[in-house]
Amino acid sequence: MLGEYRIEGRRAADIAASVERAVGSGELEPGQLLPPMRELAVELGVNPNTVAAAYRVLRERGVIETAGRRGSRVRPAPATTGRDLLRVDVPEGVCDVSDGNPDPVLLPPLAPAFAAAAARGDREPVLYGDVAVEPELARTARARLDADGVPDGPLAVVSGALDGVERVLAAHLRPGDTVAVEDPGWGSALDLVPALGLRTAGVGVDDEGPLVDDVRRALRGGARALIATARAQNPTGAAVTATRARALRAVLREHPEALLIEDDHGHGIVDLPLHPLAGATRHWAFVRSVAKAYGPDLRLAVLTGDEVTVDRVRGRQRLGPGWVSRLLQRAVVRLWADGVPDTRAVAAAYGRRRELLIGALAERGVAAHGRSGMNVWVPVPDETGVVASLLHAGWAVAPGARFRLNAPPGIRITVSALREGEEAERLADAVAASLRPAPARSYV
Repeated sequence: MLGEYRIEGRRAADIAASVERAVGSGELEPGQLLPPMRELAVELGVNPNTVAAAYRVLRERGVIETAGRRGSRVRPAPATTGRDLLRVDVPEGVCDVSDGNPDPVLLPPLAPAFAAAAARGDREPVLYGDVAVEPELARTARARLDADGVPDGPLAVVSGALDGVERVLAAHLRPGDTVAVEDPGWGSALDLVPALGLRTAGVGVDDEGPLVDDVRRALRGGARALIATARAQNPTGAAVTATRARALRAVLREHPEALLIEDDHGHGIVDLPLHPLAGATRHWAFVRSVAKAYGPDLRLAVLTGDEVTVDRVRGRQRLGPGWVSRLLQRAVVRLWADGVPDTRAVAAAYGRRRELLIGALAERGVAAHGRSGMNVWVPVPDETGVVASLLHAGWAVAPGARFRLNAPPGIRITVSALREGEEAERLADAVAASLRPAPARSYV
């Protein structure tokens, strides 16, 4: 079962560490079956409850998975591998369109907002026991959510979209539960789910959002949660349409106990209307980050949801960081009050770059996707070959493996780094050339 490797330890922590070391070193390989708990307990001379506790720790860390009577095995893709490792090293002189970052030119200046927030902090310092959410931020955020049709609910402030997603999953699910995730989808979320000891069930995505039949199949198959992106889906640029939202809400209403997490990280950089799914199930959360509009270092997102979900998130937050800095919250409020950035101008700038690239690719017979946001997804037959060819041609793109479970291969291109003009044409030429069959060689 384990070959030459022997699990060691007398305490649960030591047993778990022994397994984790072996996984990290490669002595235990992905898919390898671990001994039944009672059998290992006898071998180690410990109580079976000790081994059960060790296995539970390993599941929670995403190192192993348990499938009932079929036993526990090393995860096929342990969370320690991380999709962020699937990056391209960008040599000097190569244009980097792989990183998923916003264009710094389109980000607003932060100094005035933070100066105003700091000055107010000097006058009204925030102390232990004060409210966790800046009242002005709560009022403004709630008004904007109301305008977008997001159901009423209490508010929390978290440290970015991924922090919010993690807290909501942890509030409701337990290791071994299944989460339906977009495929292709956000690489960080695809890593987070198994890291929490949860299973992933991929649902396909087209330009209008998650595929209805795939979501229905996942929920009927036992998925206890769905993570969906409202707009500017990473990596495909999909945005949920009104028609798709109605169909998805109908499916969700068939599964009222399912947990829905909706990510609107593209707020502030898109000009497409929001068609929320929130409220179709008993427990739901809607997360809206400021990172794309104001910069990734502003680790702030507004989270709303049903009372039970938000109360659990707030309660766990109080036992950890306590709250997201009110200084940071006040700076965001000031940015909102100043009306920067100009959402329409930013959305239009990204839109022009996407359309130029997608149009140039279409002229060369290359299909691409990107309805909203800053990314374009290009299906390709061979990711490795295309990425290498483009790098040789002076372009660094993101390999689709960072964003996929079972979806067909592709590459992600971030248009933020493209300047309007001939760059889209040159990049389209390079992509088209990378997809052409290599010329046949003759040997004499």
